[in-house]
Amino acid sequence: MGAPGATRSLILIPARMASTRLPGKPLADIHGEPMIVQVWRRAVEADLADVVVAAAEPEIKAAIEAKGGRAVLTDPNHPSGTDRIFEALQACDPDRTFDRILNIQGDLPTLDPRLIRELDAMLSDERFALATLVARITREEERTNPNVVKAVVAWESASQGRALYFTRATAPWGPGEHWHHIGLYGWQRAALERFVALKPSSLEMREKLEQLRALEHGINIAVVKVDYESIGVDVPADVARVEAILQTR
Repeated sequence: MGAPGATRSLILIPARMASTRLPGKPLADIHGEPMIVQVWRRAVEADLADVVVAAAEPEIKAAIEAKGGRAVLTDPNHPSGTDRIFEALQACDPDRTFDRILNIQGDLPTLDPRLIRELDAMLSDERFALATLVARITREEERTNPNVVKAVVAWESASQGRALYFTRATAPWGPGEHWHHIGLYGWQRAALERFVALKPSSLEMREKLEQLRALEHGINIAVVKVDYESIGVDVPADVARVEAILQTR
């Protein structure tokens, strides 16, 4: 449960077992608990809003409920996590109580709760229909790692800009900084409703990045630069890295 009076925002975490790079990823043991439980805990620690896991399979739902959390079952065949959270939103908020939806990726066990609060703060400005976060890439090997999604941003101030593209390639070309996209999205509810009515786009399917559907259909994505990065789990080798980080907390 979030802070008293936090009634406009809802945190939703999509999760599914069918990861190609790490099968059963939501239940991977991370520092003694399933990864999806670790992510759920980070979202609760933001002390901002109610948290619901949008689970594609019963075992994910059971893992969250065993810790006292809330989860809803969704169709396992959704093409993207955003489609999944929309089904969960309809199930848990039929009265449309919430008009800001925070989509937190289910593979970020080291998620800093401050990131969730930063995202929600952006949506207080209703000019932004969709918002996300990036952090500066500091590890050289991440520049060429396709599991690290890069954001190409037109910066309009020192900390805020507009997304031009997202890619698994190293972009933009040439010397200069690269930006690691952090898998959190803040939606105004109307924009989320528009997005899920669209068919998956060609670039989305090619790069396997659902945010490209928004860009291809003219939905601008506001980007905020943050100084604290959260490490995602994409392959088995990432597990040891995030466990080491959690052990220091």
